[in-house]
Amino acid sequence: MEFRFGISMLVPPSKQEWQAKCRQAEQAGFDVIGVSDHVGLASAFPSLVAAAEVTERVRLGTYMLNAGFYNPTMLARDVATADQLTGGRIEVGLGAGSLKVEFDMAGLDFGTPGERVDHVRRTTEALKNPHQYPQPAQDGGAAVMVAGWGDRMLAVGAELADVVAITGGPTGGPQPTLSPADVLEERTTYVRKFAGERQVELNAMVPAVVITEDRRTAAQELSHQLFTGLTIEQILELPAAIVGTPRECAEQIRAHRERFGFTYFTVFEPSMAGFAKVIEHLR
Repeated sequence: MEFRFGISMLVPPSKQEWQAKCRQAEQAGFDVIGVSDHVGLASAFPSLVAAAEVTERVRLGTYMLNAGFYNPTMLARDVATADQLTGGRIEVGLGAGSLKVEFDMAGLDFGTPGERVDHVRRTTEALKNPHQYPQPAQDGGAAVMVAGWGDRMLAVGAELADVVAITGGPTGGPQPTLSPADVLEERTTYVRKFAGERQVELNAMVPAVVITEDRRTAAQELSHQLFTGLTIEQILELPAAIVGTPRECAEQIRAHRERFGFTYFTVFEPSMAGFAKVIEHLR
């Protein structure tokens, strides 16, 4: 598969600011603009429709939508409407949700992990088989990404989704954790085996992009942040940390495609300018 590069951004209170950022991301070479879905943040689909007004090429997606917040049938209606209004550019990323406090704030039942995974399955099925009106602009409906780490979530993605996003480590604790490369490789192998002959795109979340001449020093600094518990060597093996000169970072992206099968990489807004330089090398 060809590379795709996404950027997940926060929606500012001003429509003008938001649309300016979206234009900037498209001009920087990104393929997908994403927005997250948390209590207290801007609503995803109106934000994506506003982004479509000032962009031409980029796909527009949720990274990630908390499936437990939504009724599958009503969500399929909202996705189909947004797809029509954006000319068929919507992609939907789904997660099971791991923050009980947000469910409490929304007055929703958190449920067990198994119940939340079952809801992701029902939601994915509703999005991939929309029987109600309106119909999405895209044939077959909007592309669906399922994000997870455990066997059941990855199986849902491998069986039903267009894209599987592997989170990089177990979720559900007070802080997200990242697993070493050999464990990540086992997870990507699991998805490919479960998918069988289905062509499933693999997405990697990249929380750290550091453009530098000194990779080891940068990795040392990262070891005190999200990458606690990992050695410098382990950090530099992971797609979650793209570190080095733009050329070195491009080489890392290619290596991650070869080893893990990742072809779709999503970074976060603070990394826009630095990762744009990497994209230039990869194009």
